Amino acid sequence: MKTFFYSDELNDDFAFAYIKNQREIEDNYNYINHNILFMILEFVVYRIIMTTIAFVHCKIAHIKIKNKRIVKKAKGRYFIYGNHTMMPMDAYVPNLIGFPRKSFIIVNPDAVSLRGVAWFVKMSGSLPVPSKISGLKNFMNAIERRVKHHHPIVIYPEAHIWPYYTKIRPFKSTSFRYPIKLDKPAYCFTTTYQKRRFSNKPKMTVYVDGPFYFDKNLKGKQAEEELRNRIYNCMVERSKNSTYEYFKYYKVDVKND
Repeated sequence: MKTFFYSDELNDDFAFAYIKNQREIEDNYNYINHNILFMILEFVVYRIIMTTIAFVHCKIAHIKIKNKRIVKKAKGRYFIYGNHTMMPMDAYVPNLIGFPRKSFIIVNPDAVSLRGVAWFVKMSGSLPVPSKISGLKNFMNAIERRVKHHHPIVIYPEAHIWPYYTKIRPFKSTSFRYPIKLDKPAYCFTTTYQKRRFSNKPKMTVYVDGPFYFDKNLKGKQAEEELRNRIYNCMVERSKNSTYEYFKYYKVDVKND
């Protein structure tokens, strides 16, 4: 069992990966590539390679998804929020929830910064956040077009990965502006961990909840906060279904001189 010490739930990261030269996502970043060769390769990467790996991997890892049928009524036009506790499963699970529709995941620029695999990550459905505020319009246009064409948008509001963490970390309301701006339903999925009979590694049960609609009597930041709170509270309740800690996390106080 590994032990981790943290001081800041919002910013500490235990992803075990460090990108030395993070790519800058320019204002004119090409989120949607209409090149015919790219689209053919994208189909092969996502539908044949990634989907197959996702189904096999989740079967081997003993992952069960509960209540995923509830997203079908939204016909792909929705946003879904999850707790960020495992790679590569955090890339696989939302795609299995939304299957057969292709899901797109909002990611940090780190995800598309590694040379040689950035194209593969992009074809798998990554939407990197722009490096500058001036790129937000292009980014938002890409999200809107994906939703319009019935593609779910996946968001990890905790931002950083804490492997096998069994609670829900506090997260900001910023990412909840998307379903409000586009007037689409939001869902959430909560990954929980239970003991396996013949292994120390836990099995995973994922609970899908929703839909959550924003309160149209509220505007701006208030609407974001209210939607965030309902989804956060739902995930906290679901996280209580975790009955086994594979990794231990302890909070420490950091004193500044």
